[in-house]
Amino acid sequence: MKRVHVAAAVIRGVDGRILLARRADTQHQGGLWEFPGGKVEADETVVAALGRELQEELGIQVTTTRPLIKIQHDYPDKQVLLDVWEVSGFTGEPHGVEGQPIEWVAQRDLINYAFPAANAPIVAAARLPAEYLITPGELETPTLLRGIQRAVAGGIRLVQLRAPNGYDPKYRDLAVDAVGLCAGKAQLMLKGPFEWLGDFPSAGWHMTSAQLRKYASKGRPLPKDRWLAASCHNAEELALAELMDVDFVTLSPVQPTQTHPEAQPLGWEQARQLISGFSKPVFLLGGVGPAEREKAWDAGAQGVAGIRAFWPEV
Repeated sequence: MKRVHVAAAVIRGVDGRILLARRADTQHQGGLWEFPGGKVEADETVVAALGRELQEELGIQVTTTRPLIKIQHDYPDKQVLLDVWEVSGFTGEPHGVEGQPIEWVAQRDLINYAFPAANAPIVAAARLPAEYLITPGELETPTLLRGIQRAVAGGIRLVQLRAPNGYDPKYRDLAVDAVGLCAGKAQLMLKGPFEWLGDFPSAGWHMTSAQLRKYASKGRPLPKDRWLAASCHNAEELALAELMDVDFVTLSPVQPTQTHPEAQPLGWEQARQLISGFSKPVFLLGGVGPAEREKAWDAGAQGVAGIRAFWPEV
């Protein structure tokens, strides 16, 4: 069965809302909501196909776009490659040219819409930012909390409270304060034993690779309305993350780092290859920062994660 190559768009309005269209009842996966787009013809580039489809479906001309995520998905009756791009600039007023209903949806509300199964990672990618802050491990509590506050005020929307010294009671106390600082402004990802999951209902969970190896076969420990992530370093761990149905991963180290000087870096080409076989959002980590964000996008990643590169002066 030949894999159908589809170009799809996460179209962002100036207010951050995202445009969805509803599939006709007669279509494959009919009646569900989708990110607009269509089939890439044999002689087309993906960007050209996207431009043509959005002109035909919505009456708009794309002006600014970038790669977001690629997903291979096998339905019982169809195999697809979804080549998803974020469209942040366009001219014209979007409307359902073919009579299809369209709706502008707030990012946080995307999870309330019914999509084809293949679209779940697109929904995650559309809701996630391009930068993931991991807190330093060696700071005193007041300094650490001040840094989180400044980072969030500066626009960081995804924060991992790192636990470099194991899971001690002090980390739990710190987590309570961090939850308060991030509430309504940024998504906080905590680390620790799964026994703590119920104590922090607003937080997501970022698993270590050891946890991933231990628990992957048991399935997802969190409901879909809470973020679940994992630290991955190779193809085997990425496969376990897929098995566990995580929402996103970090892949590291891309380049040599001060934090783990002994770790063998993947390099950009190997990172690109690993991402191409994985259908979830990936943040590249290790020797990268805001300056490498576009390079990460070109490699197929959601964006970049880091400690020093994102930590504000406090």
